[in-house]
Amino acid sequence: MTTGSCLHLPAPARMVCLMTQDTTLKTLLCFGYGYTARALAKILPRNEWHIIGTTRDTPDHSDDANVELVTWPGDDLPLQNVTHILLSISPSEAGDPVLNALGTQIAALPSLEWVGYLSTTAVYGDHDGGWVDEATPATPSSQRGDWRVQAENDWSAVPKLPLHIFRLAGIYGPGRGPFAKLMAGKARRIVKPGQVFSRAHVDDIAQVLKASIAHPDPGAIYNVCDDEPAPPQDVLGYAAELLGLPIPSEVPFDEAGMSPMARSFYGENKRVRNDRIKEDLGVDLLYPDYRSGLQAVLAAEDMEKFIPPADPPGV
Repeated sequence: MTTGSCLHLPAPARMVCLMTQDTTLKTLLCFGYGYTARALAKILPRNEWHIIGTTRDTPDHSDDANVELVTWPGDDLPLQNVTHILLSISPSEAGDPVLNALGTQIAALPSLEWVGYLSTTAVYGDHDGGWVDEATPATPSSQRGDWRVQAENDWSAVPKLPLHIFRLAGIYGPGRGPFAKLMAGKARRIVKPGQVFSRAHVDDIAQVLKASIAHPDPGAIYNVCDDEPAPPQDVLGYAAELLGLPIPSEVPFDEAGMSPMARSFYGENKRVRNDRIKEDLGVDLLYPDYRSGLQAVLAAEDMEKFIPPADPPGV
C-alpha cells in the first residue's frame, strides 16, 4: 500500500493505513504547515518522503496531493513512523504548545532522526547595528524574543532529542514581498538612521533545512539569513524601481505612527552572520542579497492581483 492511498481516508482508517505503509519512506511531521514548511515540502523528493502537516482549522485539502493535512489540536497524530519533525508554531507566555502537549511522546519516538526548531534572530536583541553570530549570547529585548529563548531552552533540555535550532531573519518570498503595497500606493519608506535588518528568502530557508536533514548535527544552532543586512528604506526603494514606480518619500521613524508591534522591530538593530550554514552545511545561497531575492519574487508573482481597483466615477 502506498502513502498516497492513505491521505484521504477517514481518520481511524488513515491511522491503520499509515501503520502498514512502506516503512522505507521517511516521514516528516510539520507542526504548523505554513509558509516555510510548504517551501521545504516542495523540495523533498516524494518517492522518499511522507509529509504530514498540522493546521488549526479543519483542512479541506492540501495544495499538494502528497501532503497529508491533519487538524491539531484535534486529530490524533500519526506519530508511529515519524522520523523527522519540523517545529514552526510560535510559543507564548505559556511556553511552546507542542512541547507542552506532546513533548514526552516525541522524546520517546524510537525512529526519530532529526528535529528542527524554527526560532528567530530576535533572541539576540539589540546590538546597535553590530554583528552577531551563533556564539553571541541570547539577550532578547522584546517579549517575543524572551518566549523564543525559553522555547529553545526547553526543547534543548529534552534528553537525547536530535534537536537543531534555526534562527531565522525576516522571511520574504512570493506572496510576502513589498510589491502589493507599492502597487496599491500604501508603502512607506520609514527611516530610522543607522537601522538595518537581515532577511532570508523562503527558498533559502528551505534549502538550509534540507541540508541539515541530510547532515544532522544534534545540538547545532544556525542563523539563516542572506549576506547583506540593509536599511528597510533601501529595500523598498529597490522594489519600487523594479516595478517602474516612483520611490515613496521618506517618513522619519518618530513621525511614522506605527503600531507597538511594528515599532518593536525597529528597537532591534543588528547584522546577522550566516557563515555556519555555508561552512557546516555547504549551503550556497540562492539569493545572497535583497536585490536578487526581490527580482525572483517579482518574477514569481501574479502581478494582475496587485493592480489596484479603478477610481470610482467622480473621484
